[in-house]
Amino acid sequence: MDKQIVVLNDEEQYSIWPADRPIPAGWRAEGFEGAKDACLTRIAEVWTDMRPLSVRGLAAHGAGQD
Repeated sequence: MDKQIVVLNDEEQYSIWPADRPIPAGWRAEGFEGAKDACLTRIAEVWTDMRPLSVRGLAAHGAGQD
């Protein structure tokens, strides 16, 4: 079984990546590693808002304007 790691980018979008390969530019390790299914479960637990960070920021900023 190949070990995977959970990675995320600057927009706080999550993915999995093989633990034995260099993480691509623009992504960083989230801190969780394990089997693919465990990594996908971790992502499901922590990635509750699928919108990119920039969109969430715009929505929050727009919500404060009347």
